[in-house]
Amino acid sequence: MKTIALIIAYIITNVIVAQSVFISEEHLVLNDSIQLPGTLKFNAELKQQPLVIYIQGSGDPDRNGNQPAFNVNSDYINQLGNALAEQNIAFYSFDKRNVTKTNLKFLKQRYLFSDLATDVSKVIDEFKNDNRFNSITIIGHSQGSLVAMLAINSHIDKYISLAGLSETVDKAFVRQITNQSQELGEVAKQHADELKTTGDIKEINPYLVSLFAKVNHEFLIDYFKYNPSEEIKKIDIPILILNGTKDIQVPVDDAKALHEANPKSKLVLIENMNHVLKLITIDDDNLKSYYTADYPLSQELVTLIIKFVKE
Repeated sequence: MKTIALIIAYIITNVIVAQSVFISEEHLVLNDSIQLPGTLKFNAELKQQPLVIYIQGSGDPDRNGNQPAFNVNSDYINQLGNALAEQNIAFYSFDKRNVTKTNLKFLKQRYLFSDLATDVSKVIDEFKNDNRFNSITIIGHSQGSLVAMLAINSHIDKYISLAGLSETVDKAFVRQITNQSQELGEVAKQHADELKTTGDIKEINPYLVSLFAKVNHEFLIDYFKYNPSEEIKKIDIPILILNGTKDIQVPVDDAKALHEANPKSKLVLIENMNHVLKLITIDDDNLKSYYTADYPLSQELVTLIIKFVKE
């Protein structure tokens, strides 16, 4: 029995030694009065390591990828950060400006899409001279793909577009709504065209109020200006474009179009990965995976990111 116990202890000890020991450090970045609290995960025993900065998608997902107001608790950003930190890749994610309650009074005064890019620029500034990190890779997920493109500067070494749109967001809105209702899709196009032309929408369809409410007009007008397929052409650092074949929000055609716009990029379509980066083998599990952290992260995604960041 003692021999068995010693063998078990030996195995456990070696597993612990083999794994990276990383710590989490709370970090607050300020963009003037806007607070951007985040979490940095890194191996404190290493003198230097690569850093990944993660930019999340639309709405109000927090630094972990969760949206409590909508019961979205997939925890995918946190899980990805842990997986990378275990492989000695530091990881930083932060709460968007519309997540932190103290920012809301400022957002009521003015909130543009381009503000998201200036927030990321401030985050980059926070780490650009940090000697703990020997490179910076930025990952932009969904809406964050475009935000990251706009924020890339000389301090960024590599860029990953993860489930990013390839067209202006007004076209994406119309496409997504049309998939649900042809008639409503036509109304959405009329609303978007009217907003771009006049800066206002006289009569908003009640089924589209949540999207085209007057409070969103300034943000949307600014957002409509940017075409991801044009912005990606301006990037001259290594680019990795990733999209899951089970993504029901952003189809793989968007990833293909981004790659076509910048042929120097590398494109990989990840089999059975959905929009929240989970491995989905049964279609009925796709939406379910948004509401729980129980579904596994795509390991192919993790492997691809590790290889790209370290190569």
